[in-house]
Amino acid sequence: MKKITPQTAVTKKKSWQEELLLPPGVTAQLHGSVLKLTGAQGEIEKVFRYPFIGVLSEGNKIILTALRNGRRERTIIGSFAAHITNMIKGVQEPHTYTLKICSGHFPMSVSTSATEFTVKNFLGESVPRIADVIPHVTIKVNDKEIIVKSVDKEAAGQMAARIEQLCRITNRDIRIFMDGIWIINKCGRNVAT
Repeated sequence: MKKITPQTAVTKKKSWQEELLLPPGVTAQLHGSVLKLTGAQGEIEKVFRYPFIGVLSEGNKIILTALRNGRRERTIIGSFAAHITNMIKGVQEPHTYTLKICSGHFPMSVSTSATEFTVKNFLGESVPRIADVIPHVTIKVNDKEIIVKSVDKEAAGQMAARIEQLCRITNRDIRIFMDGIWIINKCGRNVAT
């Protein structure tokens, strides 16, 4: 009688990878899991650490490789690629958010310094509303517009949201009291209609 042995077929799964090309004028340095990009508008660094995912910088390419070929690893590689793309855009041209000052009932005054953003006389309040400015973000006030710029898209968006939330209205009918500061443009995309 013949003895039947189960065959053990070892199949090696291919690793999944994505390559990102750096445009001229943008350089990348990788120190461990910290990627630093330098361009004409400045520099930005971010940590890219996840198990079974490798980040490699070769010449004008950034290569993301997943050692496992799973759905989660492919999703994380897509997220890393989106973050790196935003970093590349930021060092070439800063991310810009535009906000509009709307004051129908009480004339509010807005001022900014290196560390604070201040709104005075919002809805007739005697105490000014103050928000801390995120590092590496520049804020410029032009009459009825506020322009928030940064090399880091997350920092610019967070600062714009912080300014918008600074003028949040509670216990009033928002159909009547439309005073506040509102985001109207996000990185070249109109939000307000």
